[in-house]
Amino acid sequence: MSSIFTKIIQGELPGHFVWEDEYAVAILTIEPIQDGHLLLIPRQEVDHWDDLPAELATHLMSVSQLLAKGLKKVFPCRRVSMMIIGLEVPHTHIHLLPINDMADANIANAKRADDSVLAETARKIREALA
Repeated sequence: MSSIFTKIIQGELPGHFVWEDEYAVAILTIEPIQDGHLLLIPRQEVDHWDDLPAELATHLMSVSQLLAKGLKKVFPCRRVSMMIIGLEVPHTHIHLLPINDMADANIANAKRADDSVLAETARKIREALA
């Protein structure tokens, strides 16, 4: 059975895309911890990040760096946090979010975001990446 991320990637479910290439996509999460909270997801369904093929893991790290630079343009912050948690969806995904202190990365602070806010945020990030 396809993961929810595969369904989003294939257009079966909606998603606010900010990045796409042949190996991965980046979307805004619908339950962000902070504004700009992205999920970088490989197109290939791999449950555990440590099972990713080395080339794909390297690609995800490179794209993460690019996305972090875009996030910093849109959301002035001290850092862009990177987390791989993996319990909520059995499809590797990297959380990237702007933070100013450790509390800004607390997953317990995630809350449902308004769709129009997500659409505008995605537009701003895509513009910063262009």
